[in-house]
Amino acid sequence: MGDVLAGIHATWEFESDALVIRFERGIRTPRLFQALRERRVPYEALSAAVLAPGRRGTVVLHAVPRPGVDPLMEAAAGQLKETCDPYRLALPADREELAARLRDELAAVIPAGPSDPLDPLDQVDRWDSGFLVAAPQGPISFKAYDGKATFDGTSEVSFRWSSTMATSEKWKTGDQVFPVRELSGVEWRTPDSPGGFLRLLPRGGAPRPERPDHDPAAVVFGLGYGPVHDSLPFAAAVLAAIRAKDRAPVPAGVRSAAHGDPGAIAERIRHLGELHRAGLVTDEEFAAKKTELLAEL
Repeated sequence: MGDVLAGIHATWEFESDALVIRFERGIRTPRLFQALRERRVPYEALSAAVLAPGRRGTVVLHAVPRPGVDPLMEAAAGQLKETCDPYRLALPADREELAARLRDELAAVIPAGPSDPLDPLDQVDRWDSGFLVAAPQGPISFKAYDGKATFDGTSEVSFRWSSTMATSEKWKTGDQVFPVRELSGVEWRTPDSPGGFLRLLPRGGAPRPERPDHDPAAVVFGLGYGPVHDSLPFAAAVLAAIRAKDRAPVPAGVRSAAHGDPGAIAERIRHLGELHRAGLVTDEEFAAKKTELLAEL
């Protein structure tokens, strides 16, 4: 396509096979955008292009991502504010005509059809598939209310507890190190609302403390701790690393055992439940697929 569309906080470049989003820097640019810097989104990762009125004399072009293609959006699980959504480009209203033309061109190159490989149920079947959009690169770290979280970028996550903020339950267990190969997922709750936290989900489905401040596999947020621009890219990077480990070749002698791994199946059912709650899977499809997954145990 070759076109470029400059918005208020980002510039979109329409390449032959992907949308390249470059975020601006500045005091008014959301800090999440500044942290992301640039994203390359293959057209196959998108499901639609929508142009709608925005606030205060603006229009918004929204490139709608498909479920399961972007670790950042998977980790966010619908909790991002619209103003912090990296797939929304705000433009002055006088650029609406140009935005409408590019919306139509973008819609024309987005794959669609009944055999679409990114159908929600196919996302569950293809659990070993990787994300189509790259995650932020490690090593990265951020300061939570009760400790510091660090990720080396590929294989290990560690939590180091604060001497004054961590609960006694966490101090008793000591600082934690989690090999990525032993994790099945990540749960992120935004610090923009009370009770925010980042929890690592170990494989095997072992019972965990309900309260994240008592869970040694979780760090909790607070005022000024674990902000979105730090903790969400962190969660996305860990989630992408987990998916990459899941895609690693499995020796023939252990493949059949992995097929019935309770932890992996529980995570697939959890993912299916998220699709069901989002309205992307019907009640009948949810019940049938859940029964199929449980039969693998």
